[in-house]
Amino acid sequence: MTLLRVLLAVFLPCAALSSHAEPTTLLRIQGSNTIGAALAPALVEGLLRKQGFDALVRQPGAEENELILLARTPDGQQVRMTIAAHGSSTGFRALREGRADLAAASRPARDSEVQALAGRSDLRSAVAEQVIAIDGLAIIVHPTNPLRSLTIDQLAALFSGKLRNWRQVGGEDAPVRLYARDDRSGTFDTFNELVLAPRGDALASTAQRFESNDRLAEAVLKDPHGIGFVGLASVGSARALAVSSGGAQALPPTPDSIATEDYPLARRLFLYQVPGDADPWAQALLDFTQGPEGQRIVEQVGFVGQNLRLVPVQADPRMPAAYRDLARSARRLSVNFRFHEGSAQLDNKALRDLERVRDHVRETGAQLVLVGFGDTKDDPARARLLSRLRAETVRQALFRAGVTAVQTLGIGDDLPVADNRDPAGRLRNRRVEVWVR
Repeated sequence: MTLLRVLLAVFLPCAALSSHAEPTTLLRIQGSNTIGAALAPALVEGLLRKQGFDALVRQPGAEENELILLARTPDGQQVRMTIAAHGSSTGFRALREGRADLAAASRPARDSEVQALAGRSDLRSAVAEQVIAIDGLAIIVHPTNPLRSLTIDQLAALFSGKLRNWRQVGGEDAPVRLYARDDRSGTFDTFNELVLAPRGDALASTAQRFESNDRLAEAVLKDPHGIGFVGLASVGSARALAVSSGGAQALPPTPDSIATEDYPLARRLFLYQVPGDADPWAQALLDFTQGPEGQRIVEQVGFVGQNLRLVPVQADPRMPAAYRDLARSARRLSVNFRFHEGSAQLDNKALRDLERVRDHVRETGAQLVLVGFGDTKDDPARARLLSRLRAETVRQALFRAGVTAVQTLGIGDDLPVADNRDPAGRLRNRRVEVWVR
């Protein structure tokens, strides 16, 4: 029996056989506006088309940022899937209360949200928590703004109201006007976690708040003195600034810098499920999204997919010698392996990426070089050892997956991508790059 027949048998009761019956709801998604505005609808439609559904129609829901997707099954029955995109926190609440089959989130689940569902599921397990795309919080300004880059410290000072004039960060003599997402938004939570909170700052009360990324970007585009933050897919005609952290090179939010999560404000986009609820359509959407077709849709919508590609790296005299030689003789893949906080265990994204790297090796016959990095330690030799051990951890995991042609290299605390003074920055610096020969 095909997947489609199984799903229809489960979700299309006899009552739905009447052409006058109310459409059967197959799947309910609630949560992040970043995901729900365009990405979730596109993924759902991609799954439905792959399963042979047609006559796809989008209808507005009862409130703004809500959507109903109607479709017709191969047997001629009308079905629907619903999406409510009011912020990441609303998705976890709906999942807990049984009003959603999937929670869309532009940030990881909080401890309180994990605890609220502890009796039914471990939201941090690899089955429940799935990274579906990589995004970058783009810092946007009006196209006429002369600035090209800002540091994380400058961003914190601007958005907390400590700096109120563009001249204080190298711009023109004009007041700074702030635009920010609302408190229910995972986009705001990410910005707060990466920019404001580590410096003991809070968002200035003068900031205008928005439920929608697109509405915020439209407001900045009308204000020559405005600055805001949105997901990469919502930049539109505004200009995204390059951002630097902890003395590292300022990077713009490009597909390459976001795919590797080297861009300081890169973030992961998630779908969460409660596996014990055994929702076949939720699992079908997750499987489709993780596959090559789903990841191509991620890229078409404007986010960064997880399908592997080569990332250009120019050899630079400032690089450590071993790394500079690698840049000359090998090519980097668009993936970094990272670890659970305070652990030597690979995180949930890394577990999926093992499969992608394995498949790449099988298809190309490439030999791998794993390059480990770390945060600053009192003893540089210890930093190098730990970075090498991280690379060895990935090598062993790949060996278990059937990949044997692997070398390892430990760089230590050189080439940081984040601020080592910040716990979140230290965690980002503990990474393993993948290079191919």
